[in-house]
Amino acid sequence: MKHTIPPIITLTAWLLFWFGLALSDMISPLRVQWFFDIFGSWDPTLLFVMFGALIISLFWHFFLSRQDKPFFSEIWHFSWKKSWILDKNLIFGSAIFGIGWWLAGLCPGPAIGSIVYGNIFTVVFLASMIATMSVYKFLTK
Repeated sequence: MKHTIPPIITLTAWLLFWFGLALSDMISPLRVQWFFDIFGSWDPTLLFVMFGALIISLFWHFFLSRQDKPFFSEIWHFSWKKSWILDKNLIFGSAIFGIGWWLAGLCPGPAIGSIVYGNIFTVVFLASMIATMSVYKFLTK
């Protein structure tokens, strides 16, 4: 059973996501690093982006979880009723992600969006991210 999202929807979602990141300046590593600088020149603007995303996500979760099937597949590929699983992989993975986000000021979405600026730091970040994901995939096969 194959599920595919039409490419135009994927492209539209990505462009909307990138435009929102660019409009809110969340593709700037400094913006993220200032957010984590709670004892210096703390910039709380990232909270607005996070709360905005959370509100929209909760709305869609509420709406979609009541549908019999997803829009682009015959079945759900995860359980809406699944309880939270707090295991060592989730905890350590989240901690590593947070430390990397704090140090680099980038995470995957904004990094992909900010590549259009041609900053060598972003290119190195993305290359490192892809290499790390490849190594992980190889080691966990």
